[in-house]
Amino acid sequence: MRQTFGKNERLHSKKQINRLFKEGGSFFTYPFKVLFHTGSKDETELPQILISVSKRNFKKAVDRNKVKRLVREAYRKNKSELLSSSSKNKTAMTIGLIYTAKTILPYAEIETKIILILQRLTKGDAETAG
Repeated sequence: MRQTFGKNERLHSKKQINRLFKEGGSFFTYPFKVLFHTGSKDETELPQILISVSKRNFKKAVDRNKVKRLVREAYRKNKSELLSSSSKNKTAMTIGLIYTAKTILPYAEIETKIILILQRLTKGDAETAG
């Protein structure tokens, strides 16, 4: 499996973002607040992800962009488990990751948290919402 993160995997539709925030479920795994919404397979084929970093916590755009790059890279490397479960369940998923820490954590720590989040999403927490 190729480890890419293309434009079709990014959540950018305002309609889907609003649905994610209004109808989706959520949980917290430090340093991320995770929002998720599952739908039928006809919406999209790949899980779509939204990464958000607060301007309140990181005043400089350079710092916000660095955090987003670290999160994207961790997701890109570890998304295969999520892809296999979503194709088995025939559901499309939208995910929102909101970074809540006030400092930039090391990549290794971000990656372990992303792995935990993806495992939790594949185990069945995602079926409670939607």
